[in-house]
Parts: sequence; structure tokens; C-alpha cells
Amino acid sequence: MARIGRVLLTNDDGYDAPGMEVLRAVAAEVAEEVWVVAPRDDQSGTSHSVSLHHPVRLHRHGERDFAVEGTPTDCVVMALKHVMVDAPPDLVLSGVNRGANIADEVAYSGTASAAFAALVLGRRAIALSQAFRNRDVLRWQTGRTWGAGVVRALWAAPWPEDVCYNVNFPDVEPGEVTGLRASRQGGGSIVAMDVEQRSDRRGQSYFWLGFQRHPSEAGLPKDRDLGPDTDVGTLRERMVSVTPLRLDRTARERLTLLQSTLDDVSRPL
Repeated sequence: MARIGRVLLTNDDGYDAPGMEVLRAVAAEVAEEVWVVAPRDDQSGTSHSVSLHHPVRLHRHGERDFAVEGTPTDCVVMALKHVMVDAPPDLVLSGVNRGANIADEVAYSGTASAAFAALVLGRRAIALSQAFRNRDVLRWQTGRTWGAGVVRALWAAPWPEDVCYNVNFPDVEPGEVTGLRASRQGGGSIVAMDVEQRSDRRGQSYFWLGFQRHPSEAGLPKDRDLGPDTDVGTLRERMVSVTPLRLDRTARERLTLLQSTLDDVSRPL
């Protein structure tokens, strides 16, 4: 199979994150030319955030390697509208994230949001994430082994202009992966958000915000939306999950009922 011409790499874990090294290895197998424009620091959980209220600084680390003091979306915008403006990438790869981006966590994911930013700017994009159960044991080799094949398959297939892809690798050794599945986004991995108050040495309060995830293996819920056709259920079966995503979040099945409700509202005097 012919190689993809020019590929842009980014992430939300930061320029020096181990997942970026995995992504570089994957890109080296599929691309003729690889560029990196990634956040200088960890930007996990920043979702679609874009820096509008302070300047964005760009640091060059090599001929095609850059770090940005900003979010994943900032990185994609800087790449497509500045760094690579005269020769844009054919494909944008975001990841490989440290931890799965599945179910309702996709909404908060900087990894997935970088792919969405590329989609908005007219580029094909794939987000890739490595699931784990133990934070101290990440099976990066699984994403490294399976990543190139997934990217090649998606690149060669018909690709709708309004779609990007979200790929999650299961927390098993490469040889234990049982296959790949086209899966829908599940739900129920986040059950609440918490605020933890602490005090510094001067007695001033500060706060940590965090997610309260479902108390089950690897954060994957056991009693919510995890059918075998979901990203959640797919990972449970030791398969690579590939989910087509769109920006449109309209609950279309509610439109008719909503219109009926609105039709009953009296006109203001």
C-alpha cells in the first residue's frame, strides 16, 4: 500500500509524552513526511479549548518539530494556519493518549478534540488512545503494533468529509488483541465531578477538580451503556475500538417532540 504523503502529529499529554513516541513510530510506518506540533505541557481534559485571551508561543525543536504553549486545538490551528500553511498535512494523528477516550469522556478529551479541530479545518484526522487498568503499567506496545494497520485501513477506505475517527487500543498485550470493531460511543464512564479543597502553607485555599469514574475495572462501567457494539464493550472483549465521530451533537430523535412542546408556548403579549 502506498504511503500517506504528509502527516501531522499532535496530542494532549504533551510534546515529550511517551505516547508521542509511540505515535512517531506508527507515523514512520505509514507516512512519507512527519511533522509534530504538540502542546509543550500536559493539556489533558482541555477538550475543545482554544486560547483567545493570551498569546500563543511556538517553540521549534527541529526542522519539522514544534511545541506550543497552548491546547491541542491551538496546536492544530497553529500547524494548519501557520507552520504548515503552504503545505498542509494529508492526515492528522492525535495521541497516543495515556488512557482510553471512550463513552462520555470523549467530550472532555483533548486528544479527540484535536481531531475535531482538524475536521473543522478540512483535514482528515484520527485520535488514538491506549487503555490501561494500572497507571504504572501501560501496554504501549499494543498501540505501536496495531496502530499502523488501523491508520492504513482507515486511510484507504471511503472517508466522509464530516467524520473523524476515535481509536482505542485495549489493555492487553499485542498478541492478545482479538480483532478490530467499528463501534459506537458508549456512555456512563463518568458518574460525577468533584471539588477537593486544600490549603497552602499560608493558609490560603486552593482547589483540585476531578472526575468520579464508575467504580469498575479500568473505569469501564458494568451497568450502563456498554453493549458489544460500543467502544466500552469492544475494549472489554480485547478488541481495538474504532468509532466514527461527528461534530453534530443534535439529538435528532427529540426534534419532533421538542417542536410540539414549543408550539404550545403562548405568544408573549
